[in-house]
Amino acid sequence: MKHSTWHEKIKAELPEHYFGQINAFMDKVYQEGVIYPPREKVFAALTHTSFEDTKVVILGQDPYHGPQQAQGLSFSVPNDLPAPPSLQNILKELQEDIGLKETHDLTPWADQGVLLLNACLTVPAGNANGHANLIWEPFTDAVIKVLNQKETPVVFILWGGYARKKKALITNSHHQVIESAHPSPLSAYRGFFGSNPFSRANAYLEEAGLGKIDWLQ
Repeated sequence: MKHSTWHEKIKAELPEHYFGQINAFMDKVYQEGVIYPPREKVFAALTHTSFEDTKVVILGQDPYHGPQQAQGLSFSVPNDLPAPPSLQNILKELQEDIGLKETHDLTPWADQGVLLLNACLTVPAGNANGHANLIWEPFTDAVIKVLNQKETPVVFILWGGYARKKKALITNSHHQVIESAHPSPLSAYRGFFGSNPFSRANAYLEEAGLGKIDWLQ
């Protein structure tokens, strides 16, 4: 992450030595047990999508906690794995909104400027949200604050109550917030389905003179 364009910008938003605390936390937890994603992919969202290139943010809560699922990109899994339920619903809504995406790996979105950010960047195996409120939230809040300062418009896609709380960090009026229920099977029928986030994001990007995302890649 030190070589990423994000590093100095995020550092300015955090208490002194916070990066050192993050490294110490990771040293500890990766020695103690099985943690996802692999350590080299913890900051994948930020290394795939630079600050300058970010046009859309899709905020998740924490990584998938099953073997080989987590890639460091929110909601994304490798193509050789079945789509988890939330991703199944995301792809179902995408098909209704724009068209069929046949792959589960969302890296092509990240490469086009979609920051696939989880609020917590690590999770213990089999223990969803197991690293909540330990180290990550100030860091990922700092990412959102940095993007809030960006002069070019950014579309923030916030799914579910947890992500929607982050709306308070988005105060710059030229950004766009698209929010709905979470794509989880427990809540997708309460407003996620039919919310058309992908076409709405593209409409805003085009209106702002920015290139739209090819969501079907």
